[in-house]
Amino acid sequence: MKTRKLKTVMKGNMVLEGAGVKLKRLFGFGDTALTDPFLLLDNFGSRNPEDYVAGFPWHPHRGIETITYMIEGEVKHTDSLGNGGTISSGQVQWMTAGSGIVHQEMPLPYDGAMRGFQLWANLPKKDKMTRPRYRDLKAKDMVEFEGKGYKIKIICGEYGGVQGPAEDIVIKPWFFDVTVDPGVSFDLNVRPGDNVLCCVFEGSGWFDEEKTAAIEPGQVAVLEDGETVACAASKEGLRFMLMAGKPLKEPVAWRGPIVMNTEAELKTAFDDYRRGTFIKKF
Repeated sequence: MKTRKLKTVMKGNMVLEGAGVKLKRLFGFGDTALTDPFLLLDNFGSRNPEDYVAGFPWHPHRGIETITYMIEGEVKHTDSLGNGGTISSGQVQWMTAGSGIVHQEMPLPYDGAMRGFQLWANLPKKDKMTRPRYRDLKAKDMVEFEGKGYKIKIICGEYGGVQGPAEDIVIKPWFFDVTVDPGVSFDLNVRPGDNVLCCVFEGSGWFDEEKTAAIEPGQVAVLEDGETVACAASKEGLRFMLMAGKPLKEPVAWRGPIVMNTEAELKTAFDDYRRGTFIKKF
């Protein structure tokens, strides 16, 4: 079986988003071919509520899916579909914007280190204007595959015969939270042809047989094609998110929270928003 090699390491940049939330943008608004079908990955977290409580007030999305994974903390969600509630530690909010949704995400003060991720996944051209959907995946709904010295929390996708709860996602990605014991190495089987990204957020480790570069918290390993990923944890252990998906290889027209295939479609989306016709009826 062909083991993937390390293509590059993305280290991201600190940015201010929403109404003034400090976060690290690991990738986004750059070379989408490198991460296709994923568009953007934000890592937010702080012990200081002033860094995040301003939140992300009402804003639109079209043409994408947003996946919010709370490692620790709470975020209050409200949207134009009438959904509402609080995403707590270990939960995932999977929102398919499709033809258009308007929502707000407001982090709540947390006694500890609030931390989490938001991933944007692109929708193929044929599904850009699909019906919007919202899923609140509870921590108790998550399933795990356990190996020797490691475990894989499966949020979306299937591994070792274990199917994650988010199984009706349009692009059929894999989204795993992987924990590896100190010093343990193992081969993680992946689908050939997928783009595979590994984002470390605890400990450190390697994702290729050559151990080309140790990947630290807040870094993303982008891997070449192959059938397995050679995972190896440092003496501190390793915890990372694995994101894998088949590239769409479609044109990307992207401005702010809306991602379409052409500039004309982008213009229509923003015109719809200004005219009050952004939310479609099904």
